[in-house]
Amino acid sequence: MAIRRLHADAIGMLLGGVLDAVFGDPRRWHPVAGFGRFAGAVERRTYADDRAAGARFTLVAVGAPVLVAAATAWLTRRRPIARTLVVAGATWAALGGTSLAREGRVMADRLDGGDLDSARAQLPNLCGRDPSALGAPELARATVESVAENTSDAVVGPLFWGAVAGLPGIVGYRAVNTLDAMVGHRSARYARFGTASARLDDLANLVPSRVTAALTVAAAPAVGGRPGEALRVWLRDGGRHPSPNSGQCEAAAAGALGIRLGGRNVYGSRVEHRPHLGDGGPPAPRDVRRAATLSVVVGAAALGLACALRAGAARRRAKPTGVGLRGEGAA
Repeated sequence: MAIRRLHADAIGMLLGGVLDAVFGDPRRWHPVAGFGRFAGAVERRTYADDRAAGARFTLVAVGAPVLVAAATAWLTRRRPIARTLVVAGATWAALGGTSLAREGRVMADRLDGGDLDSARAQLPNLCGRDPSALGAPELARATVESVAENTSDAVVGPLFWGAVAGLPGIVGYRAVNTLDAMVGHRSARYARFGTASARLDDLANLVPSRVTAALTVAAAPAVGGRPGEALRVWLRDGGRHPSPNSGQCEAAAAGALGIRLGGRNVYGSRVEHRPHLGDGGPPAPRDVRRAATLSVVVGAAALGLACALRAGAARRRAKPTGVGLRGEGAA
């Protein structure tokens, strides 16, 4: 039965990836939006301006959906079709690669058309920077950086944890990542309360971000880049970013695209100066399109790898070791 479950997980993840590629994010009744409402209700009941309260909030907000997912996985352990459909639905809901690439291409079209007002209006769909004073080069840079980072968050991360832990891994990762977006950012309200969520998100993304960077290096030829250059920039610049994970993805993307990222970022009243990543010039609208294409290629590679790993675990469990036979013969 364990073998059948793992095969169902692999097929379900593949179907979920196909659904995302065809339809993008669900238009209505998105489960992540429902989780956001649940987490908001928990926050209202548990909020206090200290880290202990934030840790309790994170435990409940992440633990509850993981327990539901684990119970669902257990209930479908002898129902491979149901298991496949549940995993497919969860994977579709957790992935955001198609919508991410689409938003990037919309930004490129608006920049190409010279419509800065609509390009600025588009940026909040991609990141939280203040777009009001940004020109075309900075809008392009913000988009490329967001696409690179979110390729890990919205694609590779859920697939990695699905390969590792099946349905609970997919659901748990999406819960952690959503909480980080809700309370993990720097603000007066969440400076302490959001610490646990932010640190858990950092931990959950340590491996996926580096897998994303490695796949970005391998996918560089798909956008006219060189894997050797992408690898060089990743290894040199990946640790310069204040985030332990975002810089890995952004540096690899900068190397693959042959551009330079980083600089001054404005988030409301907060200003951050990010180190430069890469050796080229600032990104142009063409590079925004290339970044979207790179994200799609990396996502496809991650989907194939995750399904192969999950199915491979089933084959390893099915392979007899022969130890028991030899032992019985000796007896």
